[in-house]
Amino acid sequence: MSARPKISVIGAGNVGASVAQYLVEKELGDVVLVDVVEGIPQGKALDLAQAGPVHGYDSDLVGSNGYDETADSDIVVITAGLARKPGMTRDDLLFKNAEIVGSVVEQVVKRSKNAILILVTNPLDAMVQLAWKKSGFPAERVIGMAGVLDSARFRTFIARELDVSVENVTAFVLGGHGDSMVPLPRYSTVAGIPITELLPAEKVAQIVDRTRNGGIEIVNYLKSGSAYYAPSSAVVEMVDAILRDKKKILPCAVSLKGEYGYTDLFIGVPVKLGRKGVEEVIQIELTAEEKAGLAKSAEAVKELCAILKV
Repeated sequence: MSARPKISVIGAGNVGASVAQYLVEKELGDVVLVDVVEGIPQGKALDLAQAGPVHGYDSDLVGSNGYDETADSDIVVITAGLARKPGMTRDDLLFKNAEIVGSVVEQVVKRSKNAILILVTNPLDAMVQLAWKKSGFPAERVIGMAGVLDSARFRTFIARELDVSVENVTAFVLGGHGDSMVPLPRYSTVAGIPITELLPAEKVAQIVDRTRNGGIEIVNYLKSGSAYYAPSSAVVEMVDAILRDKKKILPCAVSLKGEYGYTDLFIGVPVKLGRKGVEEVIQIELTAEEKAGLAKSAEAVKELCAILKV
């Protein structure tokens, strides 16, 4: 066994396979790819391993239809679930994906008691809440990927609008992953300058709207499937922050303990990610309008959790 960190990716579809690809290209650890479909995780793992000599990574890649190979994982990324099709909301996926995620968590937790779970399956916020309840893990070790992706979309649109490098743009998005997300323009900057100083209000509103609908825009193009390059890059940024103990501030779906006025509800907020998982929730002052947006988002998440009884 190598001394590299071990990362298991459950679900070897487009998102899972891209996560595995980006993980080994960054040499973040050894990867176990798990999927129910026979041959798919094995084939993709072997294919990725054979890219190692070209890219210069030595990570072990294993594909499996079972969970034994995931034992003692440092991080488990859960992407398993049905993808959205045109005309489907994220919430249409609720029951089917709850069933899938519930059984995955059970299998994983038996074998990796100290792992950090990163959830990607939609509807994201409800799935994280479910995974936390099912796992019995402390809340700081169960994290949902949404904010990093939504912020990346927001940053892309801002950079294109202003014709500047995406590296100059930081953006903030709060709340649930979906139509109720709350992009925060006044905390979104280009080289430190708030975008509200650089763009007219109606242009900012357009970009905010496009960010909210970022996922469905791609679903409508692809017809059969949903986004995967950006979601998997977002996962890998989180894994990187955790495994390298970077203490990086990233927006993630985490359990709040009174912050922002919510308790035991998973919702997207800025957090400090390090080797222990969520090391701190960063509280920022919100305007009345932003608070209202967050409250609406929280209600949407609560509703789904109530349906699932989690």
